[in-house]
Amino acid sequence: MTHKNPIPIPWSASLLRRDLNARAQHLATTGRLLHEQTTGNSPSILFGREEDAEQARHGNFHPASYAAICANPNWSRRLNKVHTAHRRVRARADWHWMELDCANSSDALLMNIFCHPLVSNGNTLAASVANLLSVESTAQPCFGIHPGVPLHDSSSGRTNLKDRTEIDLQLDNLFVEAKLTESGFQNAKPRLIERYRDLEAVFDIPRLPWTMDGTTQGYQLIRNVLAAFASDASFCVLCDARRRDLIEVWYSVLSAVHRPTFAWRLKLLTWQELAAALPQDLQQFLEVKYGIEPA
Repeated sequence: MTHKNPIPIPWSASLLRRDLNARAQHLATTGRLLHEQTTGNSPSILFGREEDAEQARHGNFHPASYAAICANPNWSRRLNKVHTAHRRVRARADWHWMELDCANSSDALLMNIFCHPLVSNGNTLAASVANLLSVESTAQPCFGIHPGVPLHDSSSGRTNLKDRTEIDLQLDNLFVEAKLTESGFQNAKPRLIERYRDLEAVFDIPRLPWTMDGTTQGYQLIRNVLAAFASDASFCVLCDARRRDLIEVWYSVLSAVHRPTFAWRLKLLTWQELAAALPQDLQQFLEVKYGIEPA
């Protein structure tokens, strides 16, 4: 008798976070990497830059990716992005840790991939990755952009109002939102999403994923989709295949888009699918550090 493979159990944000921190702790110990662990209810492993090494290294990054980041001023500025929890969750008193120091940072994962020299050398994107994302090979990664999401004109008479929604990655006319261990895409009350000028032009509002308390799931996604619409761009959610909860919210938001000519420019890609298009050394790094295996 043959047995079918069991259906994989979905991973929660907390379960994936624990797994990544355990992997990070093992890497830090075996590789003698500079690291610390935060205090609090959900401790995280933080890596630091090692200045004394012959070549500066950072335990949260693939060595080739980190060297490329440090050599590119537009990329290295991202290393100074402050973590939202840095004031309430402490490591050592003298450790001014940043978002990309955290072992479960989706921004760090994103830069590990797109800053690798065999993925992007600053001028050309690897053909395998460009084809997967449907962008030109000349696309250059831009991290943490603020394209602006148009708002309704206010009663004060101010015009051209925009929300400074951040886009994790831009590749030409493609906007990318990266997720890893985040608990969700934020919920919002109706008054927040009703501020956006193009809301009704893009979405069938009653079909958005509303909760029992009258809030909308996927607030980040709604903003990102509207940013892409206003910029005449495409949009991709990049998340872990183990996070079915995030994938379900994305498809709930996508199903509410009632403009067919725009909906086809909205997509989802998993880290596992992307990994299959990456160079071998980077695949190995992702498997060991993140448990991400090529799909």
